[in-house]
Amino acid sequence: MRHRRTLTVAMTALALTMPVSASAVGVPKINWGTCGPELAQFQCATVEVPTDYDRPNGSTTTIALTRLPASDPARRIGTLFTNPGGPGASGVSFIQHNASTYSPELRARFDILGFDPRGVGLSDPVTCYPTAAEEGAVLAKLKLFPTTAKEERGYIADAAKMAASCRKTSPDRLEHYSTANVARDLDVLRQAVGDKKLNYIGYSYGTYLGATYAKLFPNKVRAMVMDGTLLPERYTGSNGDDLPFGARLRQGEAASDSYQQFLLECKKAAAACPLNALGAPKTVVENLLDRLQSKPIGGFDYSTTVGIMFDAFYRSDTYPALAQQLAELATQPKAQSKAAPARQEDYPSIGNAMQPCVETRQTGRPLAYPAYADAADQRAPHFGRYRAWIGIQCEFLGLTDTDAFAGPFENRVKPPVLVFGTRHDPATPYQATRPFANLWPDARMVTIEGWGHATSFGASVCADELLTKYLTTLAAPPDGSTCQQDRKPFDPLPIGKSVTSSIR
Repeated sequence: MRHRRTLTVAMTALALTMPVSASAVGVPKINWGTCGPELAQFQCATVEVPTDYDRPNGSTTTIALTRLPASDPARRIGTLFTNPGGPGASGVSFIQHNASTYSPELRARFDILGFDPRGVGLSDPVTCYPTAAEEGAVLAKLKLFPTTAKEERGYIADAAKMAASCRKTSPDRLEHYSTANVARDLDVLRQAVGDKKLNYIGYSYGTYLGATYAKLFPNKVRAMVMDGTLLPERYTGSNGDDLPFGARLRQGEAASDSYQQFLLECKKAAAACPLNALGAPKTVVENLLDRLQSKPIGGFDYSTTVGIMFDAFYRSDTYPALAQQLAELATQPKAQSKAAPARQEDYPSIGNAMQPCVETRQTGRPLAYPAYADAADQRAPHFGRYRAWIGIQCEFLGLTDTDAFAGPFENRVKPPVLVFGTRHDPATPYQATRPFANLWPDARMVTIEGWGHATSFGASVCADELLTKYLTTLAAPPDGSTCQQDRKPFDPLPIGKSVTSSIR
């Protein structure tokens, strides 16, 4: 799952509907063109899909696409669709930044395609303010999450105002914003590229999109790779868990595990982790966080620092930079610290974080969020409180997509499906991987022994090889297989390698 500074996502009631028949929707023609001189190897296009699939001949929504054509057209299998997560992350940007790093065999055999889901990026985005400047002004004054009673009251009031602005600015788009409609768009795109069945890789929230597609179109799946699984019943709230959206996803507990792993790996790294020079890493960091709750250091307050840590846990190759940042904060209390590890801001608008609002269960108790956050902080100090506030805006939105899909999510897909789970994942808990795999008649679960979020992409040669073999030949590994990551968190980066990740 993706998060954003001051953005939250929440829960609304779901209605169960099935898609209209494929014959009722015209298949658009894709006119591929240039993406510009700096992206010469890619092609770009837009297509129109029904805004409301109950009215296939009514108004339309624009979907933006990009693809890296197969490098060996004579051996081309088809198109490999991808989703980098979120909800709200741009699939166009993800592919243009990352497609060239897929294995040579995948690039030879598939056109690799990314699309901005409806309401996102270049695809008729949901907006919550008339201008980007107005939105920026709203975000600039908000903390990542509140920590005092006064801040909590203001945060709830600001969430209500933000939801009202979204409802005023983009009601029509929000009412057709559900994952089920994205899945229906995906099936139209599958037909538009000429594939009889879907080839798909979903990361993080993209696994929820994949599970929804599989339920709605079980006979249209050739191959699916799911990495960093989002358990559908937790996302929708159909598990009967009386918690707000953010707490229900168990991200606080998962991030707490990653925090403990960071401290453990730092201690083992000795001089390679600068925190060790200051004392026991846990003591140093806990003392720092305690101090930040009462007084910021050089512009860094408690919530900002917790957010930086959470982001850094997404990729273990950011651990050294995080350790350096925390050491600087701990030793220079009156100085402006150097730049923190870059926080990833994938959403072009607040509206892109609103998708769960129209398709997941709400508590109906926004004033109870402080109590929810206190309880989450007891279960997972620091990170439980942070993630518990994810969802507060949606308590006030008051809009639902009646074409959303509520479950159940057990499906009838016949081909084997490849499911990856990373042992220490801060955003999609590893413990959810097996229950997710159990939704499929033949899921092959692979554990990646390591750290980070959705790490089959570029962190493990073993995982890359299994993924490539499966997608190209449909030969899936045995269920219960294991892969190791290629490096430990504090190992030096290879020469010329930078720290990047677009998976949210």
